[in-house]
Amino acid sequence: MKVLVAIKGVPDYSGPVRVLPDGSSVDISSLRKVINPFDEIAVEEAVRLKEKGQVSEIIALTIGLGTAQEILRTALAMGADRGVLIETDQEIQPLAAAAVLAQYAMRETVQLCFLGKQAVDTDNNQTGQMMAGFLGWSQGTFASKVVLNEKGVEVTREIDGGLETVQLVFPAVITTDLRLNQPRYLSLPNIVQAKRKPIDVQPLTALGLDVAARLKTLKVSVPEKKRRSQRVESAAELVACLRRDRVIE
Repeated sequence: MKVLVAIKGVPDYSGPVRVLPDGSSVDISSLRKVINPFDEIAVEEAVRLKEKGQVSEIIALTIGLGTAQEILRTALAMGADRGVLIETDQEIQPLAAAAVLAQYAMRETVQLCFLGKQAVDTDNNQTGQMMAGFLGWSQGTFASKVVLNEKGVEVTREIDGGLETVQLVFPAVITTDLRLNQPRYLSLPNIVQAKRKPIDVQPLTALGLDVAARLKTLKVSVPEKKRRSQRVESAAELVACLRRDRVIE
């Protein structure tokens, strides 16, 4: 069985994030890109299934600039067999990403797709669901356990009330949650070996898809800092503070 894993490069979440002076966006020019943590879990789960002999090939796909190949190399070092970069300098929103992934999944005739449940830079939590909608495939979101069986794939998913187990038939789309697994550390031999694995670079324009942005960011601002609290001993003292126009922080 062939598996497609979608990954996204996100700004290093351990670095400082600043809003541009004009409030149009976030300044991430000084931050390096790393693989989205939820997508790293998706790659790990696909690799574990391959190690069990249940998966024959893992394809890691990302969309972005040529520098995104570094993100693909991380997935290849984890155990993916080959990488695909859909190259573009356009902003890719969830609907466009879902369309790209759906088209590629059909082209490669994959039976199972893994995605992180959301990307930590935008937190949209939409791409996996939209991809399943485009394809008309069954879907299991927020997966904390995945078991392949004779009927297809059993997914235990996290919901507000606890856990829910669903049985999906192939082909299927699964989005991964934090408790699904703990991604492995990359060993030096695997990092070296990843450099020999193929990466197929294709221009986004060759897919012939409408990837125009549907959403427009009006303004980005820094969250207001929480004011410190101050305890007063009585209502009279509180009134006295207010009369002096003193801010109760």
